[in-house]
Amino acid sequence: MFARLTPLALLALSPFAQADECGDVTIADMNWNSATLMAHVDQFILQNGYDCNAELVPGDTMPTGVSMTEKGEPDIAPEFWSNSHKDMLQKGVDEGKLRFAGKAFTEGGEEGFWVPKYMVDKHPELATIEGIKANAKLFPHPEDDTKAAFMTCPSGWTCQITAGHLFDALDMEESGFELVDPGSGAALAGSIARAYDRGNSWLGYYWSPTPVLGRYDMVKVDFGVEADPAHYESCITQEDCENPKVTAYPPSAVNTITTESFAQKSPSAYEYISKRAYANADMSAMMAWMEENQADGEIAAFEFLESYPHVWTQWVPADVASKVKKAL
Repeated sequence: MFARLTPLALLALSPFAQADECGDVTIADMNWNSATLMAHVDQFILQNGYDCNAELVPGDTMPTGVSMTEKGEPDIAPEFWSNSHKDMLQKGVDEGKLRFAGKAFTEGGEEGFWVPKYMVDKHPELATIEGIKANAKLFPHPEDDTKAAFMTCPSGWTCQITAGHLFDALDMEESGFELVDPGSGAALAGSIARAYDRGNSWLGYYWSPTPVLGRYDMVKVDFGVEADPAHYESCITQEDCENPKVTAYPPSAVNTITTESFAQKSPSAYEYISKRAYANADMSAMMAWMEENQADGEIAAFEFLESYPHVWTQWVPADVASKVKKAL
């Protein structure tokens, strides 16, 4: 005869027992490449590795943050650029509604002045701002060969303000450089592509992770100083800053945000979210792949999971990794 099992014992033997522990999870699927890739990777791992019922919901930075704070949903915002929403997020944390689970990108949002690697390979001194200034002639202006060109951000972008102030603080005009406005974000990206394809010189502002820096090997110029976040915020980012000082760009905070209720009810799944962070170079490479292959977030998630097992298996226990690999 078989021993009679209680309903609780039957539940413990059920293949759906773990699903009851994790339950329903909603993930904000935001409308830019890195965010939608992360959302789909999270969905696949949570669904297949942790037996969550993971659902993607449309999202965008401000409305998602407000909804998570006021309504407790969605449970996860994989990529949240936090600097411009500090007060709202901190209020949610203070009220016990939100958690900063961890970094979305290991280096944060990365900004800087960049040069092509092939130029640094030929002239190693170009890896520093002093080397750049001493060799201004290597960056001829496209319209005036008596000057050197620095490609800045398009008009109206905050990075035009920051790059302009740092251009002044670094005394680049005295070294012969002139700011060149590309006119648009696409034109700025295109100027790097053209320079790279022709082996020409290029110096200017850009940021990571981006498809451009995934496609083209660029070197960030060393300013020779550490970041001064206080001066950066109070002066470098302000249009009326009169006395800018040299500072490295501080990394932009890019966090994964979760609701407190998700963290409490699904501690194992939350632990994965808290460990999951993408190296900027890996994300830039994936974003370039998405553009080249016209891939959406779902297709890109499979590409990432199949091509970067050495990365994502470090985020989860071995038994979870095995389940995810089987599901692939």
